Amino acid sequence: MKFKIPPALVALIFGSALFLLAKYLPVGEFEFFGREILAFVVLGLGFLVVSIAIIQFYRKKTTVDPLNPEKANVLVTSGIFRFTRNPMYLGMLLFLIAFALKLSNAFNTLILAGFVYYMNHFQIKQEEEALLKIFGKDYKLYLKSTRRWF
Repeated sequence: MKFKIPPALVALIFGSALFLLAKYLPVGEFEFFGREILAFVVLGLGFLVVSIAIIQFYRKKTTVDPLNPEKANVLVTSGIFRFTRNPMYLGMLLFLIAFALKLSNAFNTLILAGFVYYMNHFQIKQEEEALLKIFGKDYKLYLKSTRRWF
């Protein structure tokens, strides 16, 4: 199964949409004490989540390539994968949330919701189908025990 758009590029496209909306929409700006600090903390959390996931994949010697999930040879369910089935996509979402906080436009929440929708329907569902074919019952149990995002 081949995917057309790499998830990192999808995140970049949605990040560009966040920027354009904040720049050209004349309403929706917000400000609160600690907003930039919160954005920095959320960004750091995103890097931490992605880094932990990548390290776990490398330790198990399985693929991190989201365009070819059929190359997976180990089902990773421990560590951060006990809490989220898609920590790398969660990390990307956290990057986008941090950027949206930095841009401070409330309407960017719509774009963030669009990112989650896109990833669920055009990336994650196809990955889940591929992993179900590879890992069968074990993956089915994992689907029941661990949430998709967090």
